[in-house]
Amino acid sequence: MPIHLFDSLERTLKPLTPAHPDGVFRFYNCGPTVYAPAHIGNFRTFVVNDVLRRLLELEFGANKVKHVRNLTDVDDRTIGQTQKEKRPLAEITKKWTDKFHADCDALNCLRPHAEPTATGYIKEQVNMIEVLMEKGNAYRAADGSVYFKLESFPGYGALSRIKERELKITNIVADADHKDSVSDFALWKAYKPEEDGDVKWPGPRGASAGRPGWHIECSAMSKSLLGDTIDLHSGGVDLLFPHHENEIAQSECCNGTTFAHHWYHSEHLLVEGTTMSKSKGNYYTLTDLVEKGYSPMAVRYALLMGHPRKQLNFMLDSLRAAESALATLRTFRAAMADSTGLVNVYASVVAALHDDLNTPAALGALFTAINHSKPSDVNAALFDRAMFALGFDLTAPTAPKAEVPAAITALAATRWAAKQAKDFATADALRKELTAAGWSMLDSKTDYKLEPHKKA
Repeated sequence: MPIHLFDSLERTLKPLTPAHPDGVFRFYNCGPTVYAPAHIGNFRTFVVNDVLRRLLELEFGANKVKHVRNLTDVDDRTIGQTQKEKRPLAEITKKWTDKFHADCDALNCLRPHAEPTATGYIKEQVNMIEVLMEKGNAYRAADGSVYFKLESFPGYGALSRIKERELKITNIVADADHKDSVSDFALWKAYKPEEDGDVKWPGPRGASAGRPGWHIECSAMSKSLLGDTIDLHSGGVDLLFPHHENEIAQSECCNGTTFAHHWYHSEHLLVEGTTMSKSKGNYYTLTDLVEKGYSPMAVRYALLMGHPRKQLNFMLDSLRAAESALATLRTFRAAMADSTGLVNVYASVVAALHDDLNTPAALGALFTAINHSKPSDVNAALFDRAMFALGFDLTAPTAPKAEVPAAITALAATRWAAKQAKDFATADALRKELTAAGWSMLDSKTDYKLEPHKKA
């Protein structure tokens, strides 16, 4: 069965197929803005895209997939950080690019085949802007900036259905931006010394020196590395409008052809049932979670526990469940050795992934198979292939096990004895003491285990 993936543009499941004669599947996904560490909401998108990349390689062959992911290293936020820290742009962006790469490696994400930077493709962006100006899709404003004329692209809004939400293209001039219409968006921003510092490049013909707008960056990098038309463009749902909508407009007007055959967007991440923010105390980077005692592989597992097109409620308790699941997989794989058994775990896992990248169904299929099989009955090579598809490195470092203090061990033993004697009042009181001391006592029918509470 081919890979079927929901298309955000056509609002239906469609098979993924390479459209170019060389049979290479061209795949672009929007990367991070490198001005700060990426948070786990960002990494949900990157982990989902990594599973998609792995699935494409399994389907078409590793040499028949070309994956491009950009780095936004010049925009309002990166420049703002240079002004805040009084350091060069390249120094700021290298620091956070290195951090992003380290986090991706820890999460076992495959590196893209190409990872262009916006600053490395200034010429290509200027060239696209000049074509758009020549075609009448863009114009030079009074301050030397260049804007895309939204009314020149009648198809605008098809991806996000923004016209259904009453997009209004008007002739009201936004004086602060020198635009002809409030709906027009910047392709090139004229240099402002007080805001931009020393960040500037020569502009398109007839325009001022300055820097590119955010949206043109992805269009130019995609065009340069993958061609005028790509097979798949993906990213988080937060990029659907206006970023991806603007990419379509400027790319199709410039190139005169379809920009992407397929669009895929993963949904937002919630943390403990609400949006993530520093003010709520639920804003996490990978480093934050590792410092709390969780392994990066458990974070990856937890990020795949919900369907990518549905909001995922990320909880610290889900990381504990993820650590337990990974421990089960490690133990099962060790017992399997080099088994050539007939049970094909990979088949059920990949079937779920082929059905709209259904990662929770894939995890369910994986555990159904191993719960109903002996390790010697499972084909080890196909089990490893399933691990590759999901991106689980079972040799990666695990979360460190905390030593249980003698006093906690004694308290737990006393509580267990009280429970066995049906002295539930005493057992409940002792559980509260354990909780206050930072430990959870997890009971089974015949035994119990102690786990420390993770750092808040």
